Amino acid sequence: MNAAEPGGGSCRDVLDAVSAFLDGEMREDDCARMREHFQDCGHCLTEVDAYREIKALVARSCGCDPVPDEVRARVVSRLRSVTVQWQIEVREI
Repeated sequence: MNAAEPGGGSCRDVLDAVSAFLDGEMREDDCARMREHFQDCGHCLTEVDAYREIKALVARSCGCDPVPDEVRARVVSRLRSVTVQWQIEVREI
């Protein structure tokens, strides 16, 4: 699952950076590498789309209420944990 390495990064690197990518917290050249990877890797594209949907759902559900930093950190940590667990399960197939 380390597809699309040339210029686009490994799947692990890309998935570790999905939140920063979607939140606009990355430099443009890093964003370009992420987009390049998504063009070559359907798995990561599916993952980023899922993250995007989760963010939209949370935004609709929470309105404009600010999320405490501790809660945000726990949610991001859990999402990463689930992603890692899913990656492990996929590798075992």
